Amino acid sequence: MASKAKTVTRKNTTLVEVAWEVCNQVGGIYTVIRSKVPTMVNAWGDNYVLLGPKVHANVNADFEPDNSLDTPASKIVRELNDMGWDVQIGSWLVSGRPTTVLFNPQSVMSQLGDIKYYYWQNHHISFNQHDPLMDEVLAFGFMVKEFLSRYARVCLDADQDLLAHFHEWMAGTAIPDLRKEQIPIQTVFTTHATLLGRYLAMNDPFFYDHLPFLDWAAEAKKFNVEPTVQLERACAHGANVFTTVSEVTAKECIHLLGRNPDRILPNGLNIDRFSVLHEVQNLHHTYKKQIEHFVMGHFFQSYTFDLNNTLYFFTSGRFEYKNKGYDLTLEALARLNHYMKEKKIDKTVVMFFVTKQPYTSINQDVLTSRAIMEEIDHNCDAIMEQLKERLFEAAATNSDHRLPALNDLVDDYWKLRYRRTIQSWKSDRLPSVVTHNLVNDGEDPVLNFLRGANLLNHK
Repeated sequence: MASKAKTVTRKNTTLVEVAWEVCNQVGGIYTVIRSKVPTMVNAWGDNYVLLGPKVHANVNADFEPDNSLDTPASKIVRELNDMGWDVQIGSWLVSGRPTTVLFNPQSVMSQLGDIKYYYWQNHHISFNQHDPLMDEVLAFGFMVKEFLSRYARVCLDADQDLLAHFHEWMAGTAIPDLRKEQIPIQTVFTTHATLLGRYLAMNDPFFYDHLPFLDWAAEAKKFNVEPTVQLERACAHGANVFTTVSEVTAKECIHLLGRNPDRILPNGLNIDRFSVLHEVQNLHHTYKKQIEHFVMGHFFQSYTFDLNNTLYFFTSGRFEYKNKGYDLTLEALARLNHYMKEKKIDKTVVMFFVTKQPYTSINQDVLTSRAIMEEIDHNCDAIMEQLKERLFEAAATNSDHRLPALNDLVDDYWKLRYRRTIQSWKSDRLPSVVTHNLVNDGEDPVLNFLRGANLLNHK
């Protein structure tokens, strides 16, 4: 049973938020944390620090190091660097510019054997299978635990409290050791979706009906994820406060993690920057034009339709065919397509699936169409510029007040170039249903459904 957390206030408390997605865009938690950063910085000020892994190859695009900081966190970072660890402090380049500390797990991989041994000795969790991701997670947790332990001593000397909020098991591996060693830190662990729940939901369409009767240990063994599930349970039971993001996930926590969440904290997005109505309208107009430009480039070389009579649908997320509802969405689209043809509904629906699958390159036809569209756009700009100059000159020199023939004001060069570019763009091929060349094109479930349902972008 977790001990009762004591009451803390922002003035005498430092909040440290730990997530694998800090400066590392791998899932929806990245958007959740990034969106709330301005509010957190506004509420907590300098008492708010983010911790994340330095594993992304292009991390410097999101992170700006600053070794000139003179704060307790920066002093601890220097101490860890003196130990030979690769730790950086600076700012995450998002709204609010929060103080951020990044840990490179590779810098402590020489101690991985000891890290795993003590995890087994202290928490009876064995990591005897080689898993590069798990190795990085454990090394990251080891570094975070050392950082927080030193930070707790600094806060104790300053008569301050330290509150640490961990998102998901990948960030929470420090929790069991912090609890065992009684480090004076109040901890919060938030699970956004249980690991075992993901596996079960993908393989059992009646998962939630069967949930109360499942044996978590047997299921973890069945899917070969025993160490990860045990680690997730240790995080949930070791934290002072345990939260999740929905009532559905709370049911998973009770049966699969063995602890009822103390609070349900639904994820949300910071919409303060969209609070002014005219700004929303302007953004809507701008983005709709961009979408229409893409749609014209992708479809109009084969056939055209009325953009003013078109509906745009979007779905996005990590590629989990069933968990993210792609299967249900595709089935609905197939039925909608049949219904619209049967009822002769004069409207077009364009559906975007925005997700990530292994690919080799962008589809060559998509690139070519895009390039020709840009050439047409360039030709139109040139014709407009020439037309503007000559029309103005004609107005100034016109004596009979008649409108000149606009076609005569454009050089034959630009007329011919405009016509030839359009002719080279038009095609009898069907527009591609995917923008990239996938590694496993023949096994992709979305593409296979589209082929089976004949949803191949026919006119």
